[in-house]
Amino acid sequence: MAKRRRFPRPRDFVPLLRFKKPTLNPTRRRLEKALTVEDLRRVAKRRTPKAAFDYTDGAADSELSLARARQAFQDITFHPAILRDVSVVDTSVDVLGVKSALPFGIAPTGFTRMMQSEGEIAGATAAEAAGIPYALSTMGTTSIEDVTAAAPHGRNWFQLYMWKDRDRSMALVDRAAQAGIDTLLVTVDVPVAGARLRDTRNGMTIPPTLTPRTVLNAIPRPAWWFDFLTTEPLAFASLDKWSGTVAELLDSMFDPTVTFDDLAWIQQQWPGRIVVKGVQSVSDAVRLAEMGVDAVLLSSHGGRQLDRAPVPFLLLPEVRREVGHEMDLYLDTGIMSGHDIVAAMAVGADFTMIGRAYLYGLMAGGRRGVDRAIEILAKDIERTMRLLGVTSIAELDPGHVEFLSRADRA
Repeated sequence: MAKRRRFPRPRDFVPLLRFKKPTLNPTRRRLEKALTVEDLRRVAKRRTPKAAFDYTDGAADSELSLARARQAFQDITFHPAILRDVSVVDTSVDVLGVKSALPFGIAPTGFTRMMQSEGEIAGATAAEAAGIPYALSTMGTTSIEDVTAAAPHGRNWFQLYMWKDRDRSMALVDRAAQAGIDTLLVTVDVPVAGARLRDTRNGMTIPPTLTPRTVLNAIPRPAWWFDFLTTEPLAFASLDKWSGTVAELLDSMFDPTVTFDDLAWIQQQWPGRIVVKGVQSVSDAVRLAEMGVDAVLLSSHGGRQLDRAPVPFLLLPEVRREVGHEMDLYLDTGIMSGHDIVAAMAVGADFTMIGRAYLYGLMAGGRRGVDRAIEILAKDIERTMRLLGVTSIAELDPGHVEFLSRADRA
C-alpha cells in the first residue's frame, strides 16, 4: 500500500524548531562544549604555549608510568545492581574527620601560574566552592598566606618536600601551621628529579626562556601571553629566586638522604594531620601504618618520577588487605574521569586526588575552567553510582569492579 503524502504546514515545524540561546562569552562557550576532561585537555593545548602545556601534560622518560596508570582504569568491568532506588545519591566522604562533598580533592601542583595566571588561587577557591580539599605545593607560585586568605573557609592542605636545608623546610611547616593549614602532605618519592624529557627539550626554565621557537609557538596564543606579562612575575612563592631548569632546581633542593627517621621527626614537629604521598609498595604502606601516620597516598607522582613505576590503582587492593581499615588510603595518578574515581573508591580507596584533570580546566578557562573540571567529574561520579545501583560512596565495594585479564584485553 502506497504511503499518503501531504505538503507540510508551517505549524508542523514549530515544535521541532528550538533554537538554543547563543553564549556570547567565548570562555563560557568553550567550557560548555567540554563534556569530558579530555575535551578540556584539547582546549588547554590550543590555548597554552607548548612549554607550559607539556610541563603539565608530560611525564618522565618514555611516559610509560602515566600511560599504564590511565590504561589500568580502562581495563576494568563494572558490575551494576538493578532495580535500586537511586533517585538520591550522596557523593560525600569523611576525610580525616571532615566532610568532603566529593570523593576527590585537588592535588599539589608546582609552577601553577605558568599554566594560567590565576594559578593556585583558582584551584583553592574552586575547591572551597565545591566543598573539597585543596593542597598547595612547596613548588607553588602563590604563597601559603595568599592561598588561605583567598579561600578562608576552604579545606587547605600543604604539601612538603624535605629539603637538604632542614631549617628552611620547617620554616615552611611553621608558616603553614600559622596560616591555619591542618593537614601536611609529606611527599617521599623525589630523592632526585625524574627525567622529564619534554621540559628539557622545551628549555623549561625559571623564569621561562624566550627563544625564537618559543616566540613562534606563542604567536597564536596572545591571551596567554597578555595574562602572563600583565600579572605578578612568575616565581616559586616558597623559594628564593632561581635561574636554571626545573630539573636542576629539584636536584639542588631535594635531599636523597631522607629516611623514615626524618618522617618520624616531622611527626613530632607537626601539630596536625600527616598524609604521606608517593607510596608505591605494600611493605612501605604497612610500615607507615605502624608509624601511625593518618593516611597514605598511593601515587607515582603522576608518572613524573620513576618510569615503569607500579600502577597505584593496581596496587590499591593488596595494600588495603594488608593495612586493613585503621589507616586511610588515598590514591592519585591516571585519573581522568569520574568513572576512574568510582572504581578507585570501590576497590579500597578512602579518597582520591586529581592533578592534571584540574590543570587542564585551569588552562582552558582559569577559575571557571577549574569549576568545569570539578563539575564534569562530579556528574560522572553521580551518574556512575546510579548506574551501579548505589546511593552512597560507602555502598561501593570490590564486587562492583572486575580487573580484566590480558586475555580479556586482547
